[in-house]
Amino acid sequence: MKYLGSISKMSSYQDLQVKYQFVLGEVPFDLNPLIGSKLKIEFTGRIICEHCGKITKKSYSQGHCFPCSIKLASCDLCIMKPETCHFDKGTCREPEWAQSHCFRPHIVYLANSSGLKVGITRKTQIPTRWIDQGASQALPILEVQDRKTSGQIEVLFKEHISDKTDWRKMLKGPASEIDLYSWRDKLLSLVGEELKKFDHKILDEKEIPFSYPVVNYPEKVSSFSLDKNKIIEAKLEGIKGQYLIFDTGVFNVRAHTGYEVNVEV
Repeated sequence: MKYLGSISKMSSYQDLQVKYQFVLGEVPFDLNPLIGSKLKIEFTGRIICEHCGKITKKSYSQGHCFPCSIKLASCDLCIMKPETCHFDKGTCREPEWAQSHCFRPHIVYLANSSGLKVGITRKTQIPTRWIDQGASQALPILEVQDRKTSGQIEVLFKEHISDKTDWRKMLKGPASEIDLYSWRDKLLSLVGEELKKFDHKILDEKEIPFSYPVVNYPEKVSSFSLDKNKIIEAKLEGIKGQYLIFDTGVFNVRAHTGYEVNVEV
């Protein structure tokens, strides 16, 4: 079978094992049944901005042309560093967008992707956010009413644990199990006094485990780039996070948002 379209972030949902779909334009197809098969991904040379649909020579902010990357609120620095939100200064790029995305309930969580990390996400993005990070465990610990507050609280936790995922380590195999409940209690104790400054709700949620469809994890992680390799032709051995794991390397799907490709199964 052959498919043609511009790449979007893989869609996924939690089952006994995470299920994935590859999305090319508006055409999604199931990936899990293709594990063990050879896939051919051929870059046409065109990159299409996922917002305005124009052709761009280079992708900015994961799938945008340069003009969109500097005008859209979703591409602003405060998306990566929510504590720097400048909405109250009247300088938000898109105030209406912010109202529907940033001024919504957010969750502060602990996860285990390549080790313990703290993170934040909109409440509506659970569990997608954790799947995209390749987490094997996740535990919601706090709920707040906006993105900036979640970012400010995340900064408190970052003084004690990381907020990063080591993607190479994550792709080498399942992370060693961590007692997220104990870490939650420890961290809440450490930041308890500073936490009182913020309007928040402490959650009593159960840990969520994730299992990914991977037959073989790579011993050494090397990545494909369509800017360097116009054609990827290899055996699909697994999917984790937003990565396709092939027998000869890994492919970051989300990093190639907007790249137009032919996919042959």
